[in-house]
Amino acid sequence: MATPTAGDLLRQWRTTRRLSQLELAGRADTSTRHLSFIETGRATPSRQMLLHLSDELDIPLRERNRMLLAAGYAPVYAEPELDTPAMRPVRDALRQILTGLEPHPALAIDAAWTMVDANAGIALFLDGVDPALLRPPVNALRLTLHPDGLADHILNLAQWRGHLFERLQRQIDVTGSPDLAALLTELRAYPGGEDAPGLPEPDQAVVPLRLRLDGHDLAFLSVTTVFGTPMNVTVAELAIEAFLPADTATATLLRDRLTGPPS
Repeated sequence: MATPTAGDLLRQWRTTRRLSQLELAGRADTSTRHLSFIETGRATPSRQMLLHLSDELDIPLRERNRMLLAAGYAPVYAEPELDTPAMRPVRDALRQILTGLEPHPALAIDAAWTMVDANAGIALFLDGVDPALLRPPVNALRLTLHPDGLADHILNLAQWRGHLFERLQRQIDVTGSPDLAALLTELRAYPGGEDAPGLPEPDQAVVPLRLRLDGHDLAFLSVTTVFGTPMNVTVAELAIEAFLPADTATATLLRDRLTGPPS
C-alpha cells in the first residue's frame, strides 16, 4: 500500500469529521479550489496552512506531526517519553493530583489506556485481580473488563461496558487509531453483555460504577481530568481517571480505609 500523502491524510480527516470541502474551506478562510488542489496533490500546502487546517479539523497532535512529515516538513510537536527529565514537571503534577485525590481511587493513563501512575486508593479495585493483568504495561480497560480482572465485581457490568465502549468508540472516531479499534474488538469479546447507557433516568446525572467489594456494595462516579494547554503529544494524550463516592456508604468506607473506623 502506497504511503499516504498529506493530501490523502487531510481528506481522511475531513471525511472523518463529516465536512465537505466547501464547509472546511469556509471555516479555514480559503477557497474550495485551493483545498481540492491540496487534497489531490496539485498544490503543495505550506506548513502554516496544514497547521491551520488541522486546527479547524481538531486533528490530534500526533496525527498533525504525521501529516507534516507526509508533506516534507519537520514535526512541530515533540513526543518525549514521560520518564525524561523535561517531563518531570508533568510527572510531579500527576503525582500531586493523584495523591490529593486519596482516599478516592485514581489513576493516570495515556492515549492507549495504559496506566502510567496511580494512587494508593486504587488498591481497593485490585484485590483479587489476576496478577498477569497487573504486569506492565497495564491496560486500564482490559483490567476493568477482563473476566479475571474487575469484571466479576461490577454489579452493573453490562451498563458499564456499554459506557466504556461508547467512550472508546468516540476516541477511535477522533484519533482514527487502529490500535484502539483492535482493543475495542478484544473487549467486546469478553463476557458480560453490553447495555449502552442511552437516556438517563430522571434522577440519574451520570452512569455510576457499582461494585461489590469485601462484602460491601459501593457506587462511584468517574471523573476525567486532562491538561488544558498541551504543547506536546505526550501531555495531550494523558488523562487522570478518578472515582469519587456516589453515596454515603461508599464515602464512609473510603474514609475508614484511610483513617480507620471511628472508635
